[in-house]
Amino acid sequence: MQIHTVVAPVFATRCSVLVAPDGACVVVDAGAGAAGPVLLLVEEHAWRPQAVLATHGHADHVWDAAALCDAWGVPLVLHARDAYRLDDPFGTLGVLDPRDPTGPLTAALAAAGADVGSWTVPARVEPFGGDEPSGRTADVDLDLGGVRLRARHAPGHTEGSTLYLLDGVPAAAGAPVVLSGDVLFAGGVGRTDLPGGDAATMARTLAQVVAVLPPDAPVLPGHGPATDVRTELATNPWLPG
Repeated sequence: MQIHTVVAPVFATRCSVLVAPDGACVVVDAGAGAAGPVLLLVEEHAWRPQAVLATHGHADHVWDAAALCDAWGVPLVLHARDAYRLDDPFGTLGVLDPRDPTGPLTAALAAAGADVGSWTVPARVEPFGGDEPSGRTADVDLDLGGVRLRARHAPGHTEGSTLYLLDGVPAAAGAPVVLSGDVLFAGGVGRTDLPGGDAATMARTLAQVVAVLPPDAPVLPGHGPATDVRTELATNPWLPG
């Protein structure tokens, strides 16, 4: 497996392109402005897109999902508990008026040349998990045309926040690579003060999901530099030591 990174201009969201040995590929977190570079990258290498995944439903992680999904005829895949956000990406962030130029998301989109009124939901959306009445949902194994990942529910930043665990990356030396979205950053964790966030739930996620990941696992956060679980357990003040 290979991982290629494109950094979207809005909030520097990490967009990851996961490529299997046979050229099948999956895109994780298609942030605003990522579609153009990702389309060129995939075309240049003649990879075969299978799906677009989202670690959660915040607008800065799904804004260009429709552009990629609809160009390739593939689904957007995300946890069922965040699927509702696709119908109202501003309102579910607590941004009531997307035309307000003082809002940070609106300003960032405009600065990147994105039209705040251009949001569209991908033609195909395929949620997973979320069947249980409360609490974390069980791991879901995703086989997307040969790209295999384990989806691990990690709520707190949003209700459907998910870690994607990818095996078979040579540089990881046997440990899974963790695509952590906005759950875990290098030296920090995701905020819980936005609609759908919950500090107590995040604390449980950090203790029961993040802290028990393999120590050697590399971590690719949704924003900022890469890290690994061992480093975060030793230095991240939000994690149990």
